[in-house]
Amino acid sequence: MRTSKYAIRQLVEKALDIKKLTPEIENEINSELTQNGYISDVDYEALELLMAEMDAGRVKLVPSWGY
Repeated sequence: MRTSKYAIRQLVEKALDIKKLTPEIENEINSELTQNGYISDVDYEALELLMAEMDAGRVKLVPSWGY
């Protein structure tokens, strides 16, 4: 589990870098949301960007790292 103030943003950056949203990244994002119980403005904006990139087809939802 990450301890950074903006862990979700860092996870989103990872997904944007590899142009894939893996189940591992998605699970880590969900864990951060569950653990914190809230979302910072920075993390919220990062998630909005991730959703926009997915909608535009620039980031793909994949079943695992290997795909």
